[in-house]
Amino acid sequence: MSNVRNIKLEFLRPGPAHNQLLSPLTPYIALCNGEGPTTLYMPFEHQQLLTRLERLRYVTNGKELSAQQSDAEIHELGRVLGNIFSQIPTLISSLGSACCKKNQLIHLRLTTKAYEISLIPFELSIASDGFPGSGSPLFLQSNEPITITREAESRLSTPSDWNRSPRILFAFASPGNLPAVPFQDHLKALRRAIEPWVEYKDTAEERIKSVKKILTVLPNASLKDIRDECAKNQYSYVHILAHGDSFDHQGHKDYGLALCDETNPNKKNVIDGATLAFALTANDSPDEVQARPTLVSLSTCDSGHTGTTLVPGGSIAHALHAAGIPWVVASQFPLWMKASTIATETIYHGLFKGEDPRWLLYNLRQRLRTDCLNTHDWASIVTYASIPTDFDQQLHAFSSRQRKSKINVLFDKTVKISEITNNDLPKIDKELKKLYKDIRLELDHWQDKLTKDSSKKERAEILGIRAASEKRIGNLCLRQKNYKDASKAYQNSCDFYKQAIMADPTNHWVITQYLSMRSVLLDTNTDAEQLKSELSHWWIAVKQTALWQYNSATSTEKIWALATQAEQELLGSTYDEHYDRNKTKKEIKRLCQELVDTVELTDLGPFPIFSTCRQFKRYRDDWSSGDPTYRKEWAILAKAALDILAK
Repeated sequence: MSNVRNIKLEFLRPGPAHNQLLSPLTPYIALCNGEGPTTLYMPFEHQQLLTRLERLRYVTNGKELSAQQSDAEIHELGRVLGNIFSQIPTLISSLGSACCKKNQLIHLRLTTKAYEISLIPFELSIASDGFPGSGSPLFLQSNEPITITREAESRLSTPSDWNRSPRILFAFASPGNLPAVPFQDHLKALRRAIEPWVEYKDTAEERIKSVKKILTVLPNASLKDIRDECAKNQYSYVHILAHGDSFDHQGHKDYGLALCDETNPNKKNVIDGATLAFALTANDSPDEVQARPTLVSLSTCDSGHTGTTLVPGGSIAHALHAAGIPWVVASQFPLWMKASTIATETIYHGLFKGEDPRWLLYNLRQRLRTDCLNTHDWASIVTYASIPTDFDQQLHAFSSRQRKSKINVLFDKTVKISEITNNDLPKIDKELKKLYKDIRLELDHWQDKLTKDSSKKERAEILGIRAASEKRIGNLCLRQKNYKDASKAYQNSCDFYKQAIMADPTNHWVITQYLSMRSVLLDTNTDAEQLKSELSHWWIAVKQTALWQYNSATSTEKIWALATQAEQELLGSTYDEHYDRNKTKKEIKRLCQELVDTVELTDLGPFPIFSTCRQFKRYRDDWSSGDPTYRKEWAILAKAALDILAK
């Protein structure tokens, strides 16, 4: 269950999005969660607000403003903005009901099509009486955490998929006489963020290739460079580091992005938001719009600043969002270089861990407030976001994907290190034990995320993954002839599988793995007979359960049901009172062939076959020696399965 409560606040007025100036005489309709419309007047003349915003740019008319002047303007403007929110009764009511739950984030979704409303820096708001944290910045106070995003009402209605394989395009530029951008700091921040997901390789050259699978860098980027790269590859995230610059837009001052000219890197081209959007969505086609980035971060001064409200366009961030990019993080004021690096590290470190981006934004403001003193970078961050109805489900699936991927990278590293042949065995053993500890710690953190509202299926899945991980650790220890640690890991695996069964007794895969590990732990024929007497009825029941699921399953579910049925047939050598080797071999071959044929009809790729092969190889290579007698049968039956699967 999500720990984020959404509150949607809309500001409506008649007429087009552009060609309207702020005025205390202009009425707006404020709708909070679609209820209780309130007529509202913005307490600004347009030029008056522009003057106040100019005083938040640190330098005005060539003179540097003192911190005291900026602080006074922030406080006064924040108080006025807080009063605007206080005039909306339904917002006060919605916040009051949302504040009833602990450890919950309130997400205020500000929606409007009016460019002049986008000019107002609501992120500066100071909480009025009756609001959480009265008298302090509304989106910094920690009594009841609140984060704010914006949404362009005219945004293209395109589906978004948060659960994608993460890949970053990092483009930076500082053409002409513009100051150098801190690209090395940003690159280091991105590398730290992706490090746990980079495949372990023996050489630096191979490791760079692994990094490039996740992170692509475009130095001295031009618009054409960005367009060509986005046309060739799909990126879930795009991070652009460049200077903001003003340009003339139909006779009015507007803000754009200073990129390099495609023919001369020293020449500056100022790109508007709509043109940049065309480049970033270059991979779109009538049949597939999901090629566009899910999130674009702009480390660019004024990228969230609406330069002019008189002509169509809006800010760079607004234009990107209106073009169908679901998430855009930008800056509505000049952003200090230190703050841009902190923002990059905070955002991408959290994204790759599968954290909720709404919580990331809240935490980012907190960090900027404490780490960037004498600035208002915390208020400069402006985010445009569209939240689909199934966003929490997408986020949960992506978080699980990232945790599994991180654990697999750690296991891949343990396998490669365990295969090293040199005389420094104590050093290898020490490194392996550290990796096992890291894997278990990651699994601990994953399980700690479970709440009382977590479903039985989710709880069983995580416990099952913990059990499977302990089994893999046990196999690695066994191959290192570390029998004591192997036995301990196998026992841990057995215990976790038992807990998973208690969480979801209908999961046939978990029960099958429990039966497998119980038999792996035995080392005498007497114990084997006792085990058969104790659990043979479990084996019969789980075989029938897998068959029932197979008969009513989708293609994907059928594949895993077939893999489980094949393993259950092998375990018949342990649990079946009427075990027949030839009959069992024949049935295993039939099931494996059907599994291969079914996989070929799907788009799952080779992973189901790889995973099933890996399990049967454990029976053949790791668990087939010694007593009980059924271990010798495992080797024979596993070979029958692998003869089919290995083709």
